[in-house]
Amino acid sequence: MKLLFKQRLFSWLDSYDIFNENNQITYSVHGKLSWGHCLHIHNQNNVHIGTIKEEVFTFLPKFNMYIQDEYIGRIYKEFSFFKPVFHLDCNDWKVQGNWLEWDYQIVNSQGIIIATISKEIFHFTDTYVIDVVQPDNALYVLMIALAIDAEKCSRQN
Repeated sequence: MKLLFKQRLFSWLDSYDIFNENNQITYSVHGKLSWGHCLHIHNQNNVHIGTIKEEVFTFLPKFNMYIQDEYIGRIYKEFSFFKPVFHLDCNDWKVQGNWLEWDYQIVNSQGIIIATISKEIFHFTDTYVIDVVQPDNALYVLMIALAIDAEKCSRQN
């Protein structure tokens, strides 16, 4: 399943539309005013289905993930000297690759690819292609991509 992740052009807060292979909006993401990033994910019927919320006042970035209003886990950046590493505590997935340049993979503990994310160039706003192996994982993968994008945005400011 391929998703196209596009940041909205004129938005004060983090706002994104996520399109499927038929160029239909599958998810929309709306940033909310808060300490740290707080992103609400809605399905194609504009029903709230998930939230990514950044923890503030932590040494390394941490983002809590919620489906509906139920906490499901955290994505966090691990301390490393040479290569940044993100990890999920809910399903033992990790992010590997050149995520600083936006070409990375999400793999499980056996090294099997869950999804690949790559940045497309020559767009007015940030645009990424998310290729998810199993469609059931799409929401989780989207949450990871949103958290890493938020971390990258915070680091650049």
